[in-house]
Amino acid sequence: MKSPQFSMLFTLVLTAFFSFSWATLPHQSFLQCLSLRSNDSSISKLIFTRTNSSYGSVLDSTLWNLRFNSTNTPKPLVIVTPTQISHIQATIHCSRKHGLQTRTRSGGHDYEGLSSIAKVPFIIIDLVHFRSVDVDVENRIAWVQSGASLGELYYRIAEKSTKLAFPAAVFHTIGVGGHISGGGFGLLLRKYGLAADNVLDAQFIDVNGRVLDRKSMGEDLFWAIRGGGGGSFGIVLSWKLSLVPVPANVTVFSVTRVLEQNATEVVHRWQYIARDLPDEVYSTVILRGINSTQDGRKTVLAIFSSLFLGTINELLPLMEQRFPELGLTRQNCTEMSYIQSLMVNNGLPNQPLEILLNWTVQNSAA
Repeated sequence: MKSPQFSMLFTLVLTAFFSFSWATLPHQSFLQCLSLRSNDSSISKLIFTRTNSSYGSVLDSTLWNLRFNSTNTPKPLVIVTPTQISHIQATIHCSRKHGLQTRTRSGGHDYEGLSSIAKVPFIIIDLVHFRSVDVDVENRIAWVQSGASLGELYYRIAEKSTKLAFPAAVFHTIGVGGHISGGGFGLLLRKYGLAADNVLDAQFIDVNGRVLDRKSMGEDLFWAIRGGGGGSFGIVLSWKLSLVPVPANVTVFSVTRVLEQNATEVVHRWQYIARDLPDEVYSTVILRGINSTQDGRKTVLAIFSSLFLGTINELLPLMEQRFPELGLTRQNCTEMSYIQSLMVNNGLPNQPLEILLNWTVQNSAA
């Protein structure tokens, strides 16, 4: 007769076995499907499972927020880093067939972790190898793959012209695909709109693996992928972008005021006039708590920063007329090329432009 302890142990082992099988069967079946479906032996080098020694480094490579890398955070069963369209098509097919959700990652700047986590068994398609940028200065267009960073896009544009730009975010490590899919807010917003407003066409893979462009996907879907959120409707492989003109020289300035320098009144005034400034002026105010240099007590620092698509001589009379309370002077202003202004706003004023090609993750717990 079996003891109660033995029966309990047997039950626990059996439960653990079935739990393990539930977690591993989709994973193994998915890998077998992928091997058969891709017809490409090289894909095995592009697949990373939890038993692979490189799994952790690949997962972390574009995981910007440490909140999504805790021990309690769900991890993908498999990470696929495709180099060909057929790899993506096979991955989509096999993940659907075996009940695995798909997360698509192109840069990893994702506040909600939608490109990195899920509450059900899932895989990640990381577009890290889809990062080509082709700039056509004559026609003012660029084709850029979703895995490229904004820094790579900006660098390739500046290589060919300092008088063309693309309206998107300042930070160079942001992935093109996720940024445009979410709208794309940047310093040229007031003049040229969001990044998504400047997309002319796209190459897109739908849930059935079909490769579509703007014409074949239709205007409704084309509208949805430009701001509707990444990974919702399919996978955007590349974007055809409209490049916009910028002057040879732009002007940047940064002026600070503390409470003792009437910062409250100046900020109050800024709230009324900022929206009515010409579209060539993009201005921001950042408020910070600091220790007063006068008596060591806490005070508030207001930082007024701006990008102006023009020269200092054009900006000064404009600000004197519209915003005299700021007291802007020539000494506060610096003229530079547009690409240099991006470096300044990135906090990289003295770095070579080549640093825009570096998208190494610096994790943040924010």
